[in-house]
Amino acid sequence: MYPLGRSPLRRLRFIHTHLRDEPLNNEDITDLSLLRFDLIGAISIRSGLPHKLYAAHLMPFGSEHKYEQLTDDFYQFHLDFTEFINHLENEMVRSTSFDRKDQRERAILVSAAPAPKYELEESIAELRELAESSNVLVLDLVVQRLKDINPRFLMGEGKLKEIIMNAMDTGATLLIFDQDLSHSQVRAIGETTELKVIDRSQLILDIFARRAHSRDGKVQVELAQLKYNLPRLTGKGTAMSRLMGGIGGRGPGEMKLEIDRRRIRDRIARLEKELEILSEARRQRKQRRVATGIPIVSIVGYTNAGKSTLLNAMTKSETFVENKMFATLDTASRRLRFPREREIIITDTVGFIRDLPKDLLAAFKATLEELEDADLLLHMVDIANPRFEQHIASVETILQDLELLNKPRIVVFNKADRVDAHEACHIAARHNAIALSAIIPETLGPLLGAIESTLWATDASPVVA
Repeated sequence: MYPLGRSPLRRLRFIHTHLRDEPLNNEDITDLSLLRFDLIGAISIRSGLPHKLYAAHLMPFGSEHKYEQLTDDFYQFHLDFTEFINHLENEMVRSTSFDRKDQRERAILVSAAPAPKYELEESIAELRELAESSNVLVLDLVVQRLKDINPRFLMGEGKLKEIIMNAMDTGATLLIFDQDLSHSQVRAIGETTELKVIDRSQLILDIFARRAHSRDGKVQVELAQLKYNLPRLTGKGTAMSRLMGGIGGRGPGEMKLEIDRRRIRDRIARLEKELEILSEARRQRKQRRVATGIPIVSIVGYTNAGKSTLLNAMTKSETFVENKMFATLDTASRRLRFPREREIIITDTVGFIRDLPKDLLAAFKATLEELEDADLLLHMVDIANPRFEQHIASVETILQDLELLNKPRIVVFNKADRVDAHEACHIAARHNAIALSAIIPETLGPLLGAIESTLWATDASPVVA
């Protein structure tokens, strides 16, 4: 085996014969590009003896041509190949747009579906945010509007090979598909390339695995990962490989696969039992909170809307905050005092996202059960995000699935400092919302007034800023 690793070429030459005096064909050039040979050569035969050598090698990224062909009489061909290939590899390294010392995964993002192009572009923009939140270096985006889904490769095989060759040229180590791949698609794509291949759901699961800190969160994430990956465990392909390596490998024998499947099923059973115990502990904590009679306010919203920042601003606490998707996975609760000896318990929850993997949503429904006891929901929206209306719809869909749409709620448009003040006021009025910036304490007054009037039915009415 000659693994490619992180080198631009494989350090392997492929020399074969053509029984007629024929140059390299398209299949030869495709093999050169997909397999990253140092050189591919064909020796033509005349009168039973070598006649000509037809050879080709790849060119550095950004060159006018992707490869260069060499033709010479077999007996006159001479090349100091070691010096030549070292020089070529150095040129290839210099032509890439990233630092080769950067150890992050380097990805090409792909969105292909029978949907309008603007939807695909919006979706892949969000996929890019997810990838960057997982510390992945994004090298390129590919959007293709399909007439029909290819059941084997998602898209046409020719387009897939084109994407793979582009990924090889740019130095990518990972393909991330915006659409969820079936186990057969993972296998088929994995047999076409050595690049790691994951889909959107696996990327989200990876982010959750990195960010979960509590035992609750870790168990829920691992359970969701195992349930998602079990049907995708195959002899080939890379679906079981986590972004940084992880479970499984390339091509274990069938007996090992059966052992892996059995171990995963056993692990799932153990985690489900542990989750039941954790759920009971959560239920007891919830009962103690409800017994105090203190109103509970829960902050919900799309990921990276600023929920934890608002919690910190309102309660002067230091919940972990980062400008990344799913920075907060573990529920945090704080107390907030109001005038006249009133107080509330305010909780931060995991961020929502469209098309959350169903196994992950099912696992986190346990955490979101606490929303059932909330007296009021604060629906946080990032008003500066151009897709904020889709985010509102996604959150409301999940709230409906949780049967929480009838809960009293206040819509809060956060990050109002990042948009024009008049525009923020107009958008907030249109959605019957309150506009503020969680990092500017002076803007929180209208929200605090709205919470007070909603919970204690005072004469004061919510103020829309």
